[in-house]
Amino acid sequence: MDDARIRILIVDDHELIRRGMRMVLDAEDDIQVVGEAVTGAEAVHVAGQLTPDVILMDIRMPEMDGIEATRRIVRETPASRVLVLTTFDLDEYAFGSLRAGASGFLLKNTPPAQLMDAIRSIAAGDALVSPRVTRSMLDLFASRLPRQAASDESRLGALTERERDVFLAIAKGLNNAEIGEKLFVSESTVKTHVGRVLAKLDLRDRVQAVILAYEAGLV
Repeated sequence: MDDARIRILIVDDHELIRRGMRMVLDAEDDIQVVGEAVTGAEAVHVAGQLTPDVILMDIRMPEMDGIEATRRIVRETPASRVLVLTTFDLDEYAFGSLRAGASGFLLKNTPPAQLMDAIRSIAAGDALVSPRVTRSMLDLFASRLPRQAASDESRLGALTERERDVFLAIAKGLNNAEIGEKLFVSESTVKTHVGRVLAKLDLRDRVQAVILAYEAGLV
């Protein structure tokens, strides 16, 4: 049924790329392309009107780039998740999109099957980029990426001591099993703590937790 399909907005300033993506996406029974946008500014407007499940976002576009568009969409249309498609592997553009609130990024030459898996994963609420990869990106670009105000650390005051331990473990890129081993608790307990940490800090996923820890000067 149409209402069960994943609704997609394609954002790219190249018509051939948009057409190619639409052809690939339209071939999937569980995916529906509901709109297209040529610029970041148009993407923000159309996203607000259509509230798509997933937005495929280009980075370099006229009027407003994909990073700023992502930032505004995350703020104004939080139900939509952004998957950034870039021609640059692990560069400042990719990190900037994650910092702006994107749920992941892929290269534009990613095979169609992998793109479909990514769309389904993000639509289900998962982050495509792991915290470990995000931490590696932070380490790689730390000298070139400005930190936010240290006052970000004040947000952590809402956490209990154990939740803070879990938060710092996430910031190091550890998965649930590794966190459980480190803190001598079960994976199910870790999962519960992770959920509470994300809720208290108003974070979309673990990737955003890593970024917050970096901005607060904790990693």
